[in-house]
Amino acid sequence: MSSNSQTLELNIKELFSKDNYVIPIYQRNYAWGNSEITQLIQDIVDYSKEYKDKPYYIGTLIAYKRETNGKSTFETIDGQQRLTTLTILINIIKNEYTNSIDVSWYKELNLKFDSRKISTDTLQLIFNGESIENETVNTAIKQGYEDAKKALNNILKDSKIPINEFCEYLFNRVYILRVLVPEDTDLNHYFEIMNNRGEQLEKHEILKAKCLEILDNEDRYIFSSIWEACSNMEKYVQYGFDTEQRRFIFGKDLNTLISKEKLYSNFNNRKSHDNETNNQDNKISIKKLLEPDTIQFSDYSISIDDIDERFNSVINFPNFLLHILRIQTKKDIALDDKRLIVLFEPFLKNKNKEFVKEFGYNLLKSKFLFDKYIIKREFKSGKDEWSLKQIKWYEQNKNINYINSFGIEDSNDDENKDILMLLSMFHVSNPTLVYKHWLNASLKYILENYDNNNFNANNYKTYLEELAKAFLYDRYLAINPKDYFEIIYTNNGVSNNIEIDIEKLNQGTSVENFIFNYLDYLLWQNYRNESKEYFKVEGREIHDDRIKNFEYTFRSSVEHYYPQHPIDDNLSIALSKEDIENNKTDWLNHFGNLCLISNSKNSRLSNYMPNAKKEHYQNSPTIDSIKQRIMMEYENWDTLGDNNINEIEEHGNKMTGLLLQEK
Repeated sequence: MSSNSQTLELNIKELFSKDNYVIPIYQRNYAWGNSEITQLIQDIVDYSKEYKDKPYYIGTLIAYKRETNGKSTFETIDGQQRLTTLTILINIIKNEYTNSIDVSWYKELNLKFDSRKISTDTLQLIFNGESIENETVNTAIKQGYEDAKKALNNILKDSKIPINEFCEYLFNRVYILRVLVPEDTDLNHYFEIMNNRGEQLEKHEILKAKCLEILDNEDRYIFSSIWEACSNMEKYVQYGFDTEQRRFIFGKDLNTLISKEKLYSNFNNRKSHDNETNNQDNKISIKKLLEPDTIQFSDYSISIDDIDERFNSVINFPNFLLHILRIQTKKDIALDDKRLIVLFEPFLKNKNKEFVKEFGYNLLKSKFLFDKYIIKREFKSGKDEWSLKQIKWYEQNKNINYINSFGIEDSNDDENKDILMLLSMFHVSNPTLVYKHWLNASLKYILENYDNNNFNANNYKTYLEELAKAFLYDRYLAINPKDYFEIIYTNNGVSNNIEIDIEKLNQGTSVENFIFNYLDYLLWQNYRNESKEYFKVEGREIHDDRIKNFEYTFRSSVEHYYPQHPIDDNLSIALSKEDIENNKTDWLNHFGNLCLISNSKNSRLSNYMPNAKKEHYQNSPTIDSIKQRIMMEYENWDTLGDNNINEIEEHGNKMTGLLLQEK
């Protein structure tokens, strides 16, 4: 249906069966990664579960209609990342679910790239259902296919939605709004405007106004000040208040949080001059309270640039609000900010002032503790690294420094490093902004234990390790997986009677990223121990400082160390079609032959033989995978035969034993 000739609502079936689209040369290459792809699929699944009979509008496609030799093609100006991802998703369904899903309406590939033949050829190979392993392809599209394939499988499994129900909704109920620009439009100028367009009022600003409407006048200023101070997730919350307020809330040392009772009874006396009104009864309009406060830094010898640009948060503010709501209510709140206002409405409809005040204080406390005890990305002096630091105020010098949150100020402090490694392990396993269950669990634990003597580095580390085991045993390897809310809010540690399925480790690229990341944490800890029992291979003990200095990066590509499609001029024996058809290649997908590395490295080296990979990696200053580093110590992995398979099984059994040692 359409409102006029320039605007048309198209469901996914119509989008991919009626017209042809082209990505012009002035557009950037396909750039969506695992987090964006996963988010798109998750959004569709979530909406289909809650509103299965209603249409879901996935966004806008801005296009220009080309006429060439009497044929129409639509040049994509805005929305190409989404359009390419949907193309990949439709082809996954066509290729991977041929026996259960009818996509006969998808007769030809209808997306091409101007002047990017490799990108078009990659999509065409995927459409044809052909292997792209040994071809010259666009690596981002290739990796996007693998990421979307894994994400679709995992999300449907977690949501308990059959593939046919998902496809029925995707094809017929998911709509995109195609908007055509006028024929005389300067496309380059229009594209520039699209990339610099202003922001609309955000959902969290609307939510703030709804909360303020519930409160009395004397509490509105307090709540608004807290909200604004917490809303910038990139800087420590102390900097969100003026000098007098900061000292009142956090004490002279900036590390002692005031109680809720004292905050609400005395805060109004600490208003900065900029926020005073001429109204004697001290009424402040909601419009005024929605404006950001002016922040003063005159009493600290630290630059505003350092405050705003030094740290990068693992989550944005709207999603952070949902974590606080879930912890406060102990309800299974969906950790997905696209439904932010809807999720808050049941708790605001009764105009409960105490609930809103409690939320305001919990927000302040959570942000204060989040800044201290949840990792950030830190950029300083040319370095880009994980950080777990708190603010320290030096009274004598009247300046601020950032020190480790646990232990001494030395950046190599073991207590701080252990926790930093665990938190970064969780984060790189789930880099999306939504559904960060590990973060919800961590915040809940900190909030429940911070005010008593139980909160310290050792107990926090123990909790995070137990949480990792629960994710592994109760969810990723469980025959009947538990959901995250049940694990975090109702369990006390790992279930003793949960049944696990070891074969979930032998599924090639379908093995969960978390499993590899957790295994690398266990190996990292083992390397630091004197025994180093998992670093002894064929009578040799591995010594490599790169293992001790290992840090987590955003790895999402499961590599077959012995490749599925080998490239080696000296290879005398190759996998035959007959071997593959007779399932004689199961050992390729064995856990022993798998590791997790970065997309770029896997794209460049995926078809190389193990010795060639080893030669490439040996001079690298860092390693992507500790598991892979151990695999490189074996000498017969290149040889296709019993010795090769024995090494895969030996290594796989040792790694499986390490994962299951606590079970």
